[in-house]
Amino acid sequence: MAPRANWKGYLKVAELTCPVALYTAASTSERIAFHTLNRETGHRVQRQFVDSDTGKLVEREDQVKGYEIGNNDYIVLEPEEVAAAVPESDKTLAVEAFVPYDEVDDIYFDKPYYLTPSDKHGQEAFALIREGLRAKKVAALAQTVLFRRVRTVLICAEDAGMIATTLNFDYAVRSAKDAFSSIPDMKIKGEMLDLAKHIIETKYGSFDPSEYKDRYEAALAELVKAKLEGKPIPARKPAKTEKVVDLMQALRESAGMKKKPAAAKKAKAEPARRKAS
Repeated sequence: MAPRANWKGYLKVAELTCPVALYTAASTSERIAFHTLNRETGHRVQRQFVDSDTGKLVEREDQVKGYEIGNNDYIVLEPEEVAAAVPESDKTLAVEAFVPYDEVDDIYFDKPYYLTPSDKHGQEAFALIREGLRAKKVAALAQTVLFRRVRTVLICAEDAGMIATTLNFDYAVRSAKDAFSSIPDMKIKGEMLDLAKHIIETKYGSFDPSEYKDRYEAALAELVKAKLEGKPIPARKPAKTEKVVDLMQALRESAGMKKKPAAAKKAKAEPARRKAS
């Protein structure tokens, strides 16, 4: 069955326009999902909202949004007031600039979508924009209203279509300086750096997403299967605690260099002591 578009509208570059559709490129819908049940009856339980002070159930029509301005002091926003804040949508991905793809920091990447032409009459214009991006090795920055918010989208050519990635807002991205401020400035050089580079070279490869499995999801699937078949659930093995080792020795062992036995060192040192005597 063909996937269902998450959004349909128009891609606009200057006076060039073509009808397009967005499809989710990464989804969690295939994950195993659980429901909360009543252990005694086996029935699903329902979530209800209760007044934090009285403990009484609050019906849906009596629930409103509130913004806290102080301790237990809120500004109440009515549904129609919240709805009025939602920006109007003209269903247009309006390209505002073209930038080198590598210029956008990965930290701003939010969610990827496949961008395709939604109408056969727009396929030529779509191909023209796609090939223009590919030829100039750039990405397009566009804005539109997606899911009730104005979003900035990074668009780049990909095979026969394009990838449109929503970007995080600047206010949502935390400063790296704050996170890294406590890391001391250390200069790594000499044998230690050479060993680190050697290890990287020996493990150099290419990214194949099929090689990386969701072990938690696989374990859940095995657990559900065992329960269905009435099999015993295997006990979890305790995690091994890693020993704290010398950093240089760990690098040497990682690079395939064996530590010299203490006996060998002693044997070498023995003749020297005899000669000295």
